[in-house]
Amino acid sequence: MTAASALPQTLVDRFGRRVSYVRLSVTDRCDFRCVYCMSEDMTFLPRSEILSLEELAAVGQAFAELGVDKIRITGGEPLVRHNVIELFETLGALDGLKELTLTTNGSQLDRMAVPLRRAGVRRINISLDSLDPERFRNITRVGNLNKVLAGIDAACEAGFERIKINTVAMKNRNDDEILPLVDFVVARGMDISFIEEMPLGEIDDHDRAEVYMSSDEVAEVIRQRHELVPTTETTGGPSRYFRIPETGTRVGFISPHSHNFCESCNRVRVTTEGRLLLCLGQEHSVDLREILREQPGDMLALKRAIVDSMAIKPRGHDFNLQAKPVIFRHMSVTGG
Repeated sequence: MTAASALPQTLVDRFGRRVSYVRLSVTDRCDFRCVYCMSEDMTFLPRSEILSLEELAAVGQAFAELGVDKIRITGGEPLVRHNVIELFETLGALDGLKELTLTTNGSQLDRMAVPLRRAGVRRINISLDSLDPERFRNITRVGNLNKVLAGIDAACEAGFERIKINTVAMKNRNDDEILPLVDFVVARGMDISFIEEMPLGEIDDHDRAEVYMSSDEVAEVIRQRHELVPTTETTGGPSRYFRIPETGTRVGFISPHSHNFCESCNRVRVTTEGRLLLCLGQEHSVDLREILREQPGDMLALKRAIVDSMAIKPRGHDFNLQAKPVIFRHMSVTGG
């Protein structure tokens, strides 16, 4: 038996959960400075510490050969990475990959939606926390709502199979826009997921406990206007989905605090600098960059490290909004 044939064809952690989904962060840089994601004055990683597009492609290939059938590209804002379309084209051609998806803030979609669709991206998630231009700018600190809306229109015209809006629900920040945002997606045949904020990274001017809004509270607001019918549908991620009858819209809730989704976790992340992160809310990780750079081209070594990492994937996270974050990496480095 060869060393390659001794590797498993699927990734299973010590709790019996099959890992079929990897999120690759391609950059920690972003053209926005969202209040819940990063500080206004950020220091970004030196480019030499970030995985190259070729290294990211090798990581994607290794996971696909180990039975992972869904890859999501994240950031920062992934579409500000120079020549990132080349990575999408490479990953989109991988054998065994059923789904290549993207999470974006939408700022670059007006020019990149068509190339992304041609590269094989089937579904796309777009972050949108407000439909009010002034509030949108306050939340993103620098963002232009009209440019994002133009990007959403471009994505609709490009023919993606599903487009989903991601909204971080925050009390006294955007909780009065829950219904307008639902109406926005219903009118366009899109989906929406409301996300409970995750305590990653120190942010001086943003009190997470003060603005925290649970998924149950968001659902209660939506039910003032729309019926929510539970569904067993899944897109492979942590969202619990409901249908709005007589529309094509699904409403999802990502609830790391109020409805912990760790029991069925099927995901791992590769951070911008090449750390294989086994849990969003823990620091268990493996340095894939070291392998990529000390043993370039050695796919077997890379795959062996990924297989071995399953032994340290934790049962779940320990998010606590009342405590100082024990996770000091910002979401922009982790991958959204």
